[in-house]
Amino acid sequence: MLDRAGVWGPVAIVGLMTVAVVISPLPSAPIAVAAGAAYGHTLGTGLVLAGALMGAVFAFVLARLLGRDFVARWVGPTLDTGLLGSQNFLTWTVFVSRLLPFVSFDLVSYAAGLSALRPWRFVLATLAGIVPASFGLAHLGSALSGPVTSGTLWPVLALGLLTGLPVAWAAWRSGRSFSQSNKMPRRL
Repeated sequence: MLDRAGVWGPVAIVGLMTVAVVISPLPSAPIAVAAGAAYGHTLGTGLVLAGALMGAVFAFVLARLLGRDFVARWVGPTLDTGLLGSQNFLTWTVFVSRLLPFVSFDLVSYAAGLSALRPWRFVLATLAGIVPASFGLAHLGSALSGPVTSGTLWPVLALGLLTGLPVAWAAWRSGRSFSQSNKMPRRL
């Protein structure tokens, strides 16, 4: 479909990535993989970066304009004190959270908008933090668009393990704690 879209294909990738970031339940990884499959890992990475950054900035600005005053009234003057007011700490937090694949991209953008973090620091930390994942997903899509080789198989397996193992562990722990909490006491 992206090939048939012509010049609108890259616009569609950027737009879809932006929407996927702003609207939390929409996954962005399949869009990034499709960008890599359609446009290669270099252009695909650029399109993914543009869309993800636009979505993150949109969510940041939305939270800043609509929610920051409400939160400041609710929390009081302590909102911008301590670590919550430290520009270095907030910048570092955004950067590190962008590197972690299981931290909600959308939630971090909205939360940063509610914080005292300066917009330019948010943009810089977000951009620096999303480059590795954007490249990895676009490269995976590019590799998957060609013939399947052992070089293609390993990244797919690694991505599956990276995604699947924490989910399986969380499900196992959840099931285990549920079964332990529902044990009936024996009557004598």
